[in-house]
Amino acid sequence: MTKIITPAYLAKVKLLNSEEEERLLSRMSGKLPRRLEKDKLTREEALAIQLELEDEQLADWRKNMEEIKRKEAEKAAKHSKKESDKK
Repeated sequence: MTKIITPAYLAKVKLLNSEEEERLLSRMSGKLPRRLEKDKLTREEALAIQLELEDEQLADWRKNMEEIKRKEAEKAAKHSKKESDKK
């Protein structure tokens, strides 16, 4: 994992209170917590990477949900067209 730490996310980390930091740390998974334990990353760097990962995951989730909603709308439109054709 050779993720480059973005200065914007380091700035966001500095705005977090201790409770928010702890919650963010608790959501870390994979190699990131191990790198933090082995002192390969500072706490701030690890938090910045986690914030960026979560933002990327949220963007992906939103994209997927938009696609699902679009498909459902198409399906509903198709269904309503069939219903109106029957009448």
